[in-house]
Amino acid sequence: MDTIAFIGGGNMAAAIIGGLVASGWEPTRITVVDPNADQRDRLAREHGIHTASDVADATTADIIVLAVKPQVIAAVAKQMNADLSGKLILSIAAGVTIATLETLFGPVAIARTMPNTPALLGLGATGLYVNDHTTEAQRLAAQAIIEAFGICVTVAREDLLDAVTAVSGSGPAYYFLMIEEMIRAGTALGLPPEDAMALTLQTALGAATMAAQGDAPEELRARVTSPNGTTHAAIVAMQENGFGDVVAKAMTACRDRAEELGRL
Repeated sequence: MDTIAFIGGGNMAAAIIGGLVASGWEPTRITVVDPNADQRDRLAREHGIHTASDVADATTADIIVLAVKPQVIAAVAKQMNADLSGKLILSIAAGVTIATLETLFGPVAIARTMPNTPALLGLGATGLYVNDHTTEAQRLAAQAIIEAFGICVTVAREDLLDAVTAVSGSGPAYYFLMIEEMIRAGTALGLPPEDAMALTLQTALGAATMAAQGDAPEELRARVTSPNGTTHAAIVAMQENGFGDVVAKAMTACRDRAEELGRL
């Protein structure tokens, strides 16, 4: 089993570590490097992993996870100051391209990912892209790490990570907005706010669970949409008011902004 070092011990790193340990990764093969002593102590206590304060300590691991803010990565690369040949760099820093990472760390195996916040609950949906220096064994190792906190989709081109951002990276916010609006509308229709919230949240959970079981969303929708019935009236109103166009335009705007940020 590979050794893995996390540079940065924030919420996302903690979620990944928790998933790894739960999936059978030996805690003694995991190290977290973080300047915050309290954070190091908490992670060591909760998971039984090793911790360190010096970035150089991460360079002995087989896999190095960059779990820091994008603006910190250049400084991290300087602090490493080591030959990383044979290592895998796994970056979860949004917007930091493979080209930038190769400039900072050299021609080594690099995997770039785009996780989302449900990873904190073990329900992540993450895109993965690897550079040409990455072996299939290393790609599979990166995939295994990601699958410890959700699902992993490997994309064929790096620019498709911007599409992943539009679908799953920013996607939770779309559903939160839908939930907000349904609660607001239910309250306007006369329900107490707490009842509108409870009904909306359980409906969202139930619908997502049903969709995850494998049947096509359009089939599931058809089953609950009787001709000229109540659901049909609601669906027609959504479609006539451009619901599909709103979603498509929103996701395109998200993808375009991700592309812009990647060029900065």
